[in-house]
Amino acid sequence: MIVNFAERAHNHNWQLDPIVRSLLDTDFYKLLMLQFIWKHFRDVHVTFSLVNRTSTVLLGERISIAELRMQLDHVRGLAFHKSELIWLAGNTFYGKRGIFESEFLAWLERDFQLPEYELSLEDGEFCLSFSGPWSQTTLWEVYALSILSELKTRAGLREMSEFSLDILYARAKACLWGKIEKLRGVPGLRVSDFGTRRRHSFLWQEYVVKAMRDTLGSNFVGSSNTYMAYKHDLEAIGTNAHELPMALAAVAEDDDGVKAAQYRVLELWQNTYQRELLVMLPDTYGTTQFLAGAPEWVANWTGQRMDSKDPYVAGDEYIEWLKGSGRDPEKKLIIASDGLDVDRILGLHAYFSGEILDGSPPEEFRGAADFLNSKRWLRKPRIRFSAGWGTLLTNDFRNCDPAGGRGFDPISLVCKLTEANGRPAVKLSDNYAKAMGEPEEVERYRHIFGTAGMTNVPPIV
Repeated sequence: MIVNFAERAHNHNWQLDPIVRSLLDTDFYKLLMLQFIWKHFRDVHVTFSLVNRTSTVLLGERISIAELRMQLDHVRGLAFHKSELIWLAGNTFYGKRGIFESEFLAWLERDFQLPEYELSLEDGEFCLSFSGPWSQTTLWEVYALSILSELKTRAGLREMSEFSLDILYARAKACLWGKIEKLRGVPGLRVSDFGTRRRHSFLWQEYVVKAMRDTLGSNFVGSSNTYMAYKHDLEAIGTNAHELPMALAAVAEDDDGVKAAQYRVLELWQNTYQRELLVMLPDTYGTTQFLAGAPEWVANWTGQRMDSKDPYVAGDEYIEWLKGSGRDPEKKLIIASDGLDVDRILGLHAYFSGEILDGSPPEEFRGAADFLNSKRWLRKPRIRFSAGWGTLLTNDFRNCDPAGGRGFDPISLVCKLTEANGRPAVKLSDNYAKAMGEPEEVERYRHIFGTAGMTNVPPIV
């Protein structure tokens, strides 16, 4: 795909250009979760709220609130197209056709409507929230994040000459090629695009996804962006996220119900999807306590996604838990997805997809792509490994601006569930820095779940 990003940015009227072009322009797991919510919890009332964890960047000072409203209003006016729903109904996902039920797809066409939003500006930062029935509200998360990320990009692009824009994108393309080149031909490597919510722009994500597909071949296994998968005939990648146990814990009647929510979600999920899509996300309230208290049947799941814990530690912990549960780790899957970049992906692939012959410590794999060609590494998988590459795939413009200082570095922006049926929602995470919720509720949840295995590390993105 040949795109003259510099000429387009220099001459374009951004006000006429919608950022979200389709309701499919979201993570695939949001649609899977939406069907799950529609079946079981459609009338639960929730609130999602924007949180900017990068305190040094005040978005309200860079982005026009009127422009943000225009983009949000545009998304509210979108509907699922008939061709998109036919694709969801007839396409094969994870080897199975018919994952999306006809009644659910009919509801999407007939009744789905994103609810209103609340937006204000306070001390240079946006206060943005979305409230309504869970089944109508959940999709706002990714749309809002991708809109804000691209509006931040556009604000920087407006300040640049066409020549500076040309340099910016030439450097970004060279950076992308340098990363892809390191991944080419690595045996057994599995990488997918997880970069929708904090992408540089829609067109840049599309450019990156096509470059990965065309260059990496079978090593590139797909995209979490449903529209990219639909448009470019890719595998749609994704299962579930933190909001499910957060909501069920929030509506629980007592502390025992709060703790049980993390397993109740999995039981409902596997019944809903009939043993398909069984990759769990155990870190909502801490991976260590989750595995320690998990029912025996949880070990039958396909694998787990590692989000907020050091993936070397989380992977080893899962492997040992599987062995203790009488399961063969080589038949299971781990997916790393937090703050990944190319050297870390290669290091993790080497560590989990091979056996170290001389007992080298895992620290030597952290960014050590050389091990893939080392005689000290033998190809003998300990567990199947896949990388969900996000922000630093679709929004790595660090050091690309010839003048610097125009704010192209990605920021840690999230839109999380904050209430369910009027009760505060909490996420503890394996990383203290990523905990979310009212302070007194966070402390209550730490009393319920404990803090075993948790650390305090500044978020990368």
